Amino acid sequence: MKPYPTPHIDASPEDFAPVVLMPGDPLRAKHIAENFLKDAALVNNVRGIQGYTGTYRGQRISVMASGMGMPSIGIYSYELFQFFGVEAILRVGSAGGMQPHVHLRDIVLGQGACTDSAYAHNFALPGTYAPIASWHLLELCTAAAKSAGLAFHVGNVLSSDIFYNDSPDTAERWRKMGVLAVEMEAAALYMNAARAGKHALAICTVSDHLLTGEATTARERQASFTDMMRLALDTAAAFLEK
Repeated sequence: MKPYPTPHIDASPEDFAPVVLMPGDPLRAKHIAENFLKDAALVNNVRGIQGYTGTYRGQRISVMASGMGMPSIGIYSYELFQFFGVEAILRVGSAGGMQPHVHLRDIVLGQGACTDSAYAHNFALPGTYAPIASWHLLELCTAAAKSAGLAFHVGNVLSSDIFYNDSPDTAERWRKMGVLAVEMEAAALYMNAARAGKHALAICTVSDHLLTGEATTARERQASFTDMMRLALDTAAAFLEK
């Protein structure tokens, strides 16, 4: 019996490219497909989680939303890696800045992903696992970011299960450990990639700042983070070209 379609993805492996860009927001996936991919075709729309496949720089690339949080991206990335033949997933999301030198709209590349989640318990490891990005993707991405002259930072992000935190000093504790920004998906993505022997990288735009209180709007997060989108697409194309 074929493992596809799944309860969450109504498609076949040939519908997806080897590399998938994965924003949290389905409308951001639609925006990327309509504005950056050539001949983009809708390949999944189960639960409104839109997935598209088209071409960029002559390379076949897909984009599909992950939803919010590690349980959601955990499901979609697992299925893409395990059942649909995807080799690499690039998260293109938003994050909250946690350091003074990380500014609104800067790009953060998650070299590692700290977490307050119990997601790693799934793997029954006899210790604490440290989720990290694919070095190959990170190397390609930093080269592309430098070439484009983008303001970017590389380091630890915090993948948190908690958006509304009842402990007001939690962010400060992570900040003291050098964590650049907080988001909600990278750690689960990195763990699934490691388990599958595949590649993953979180590329995030700072949409709000925990120190300054600055913030972008929902509309801006959906459509205006074009530097991040181009950077992810250039990284995906470079991955496929080599």
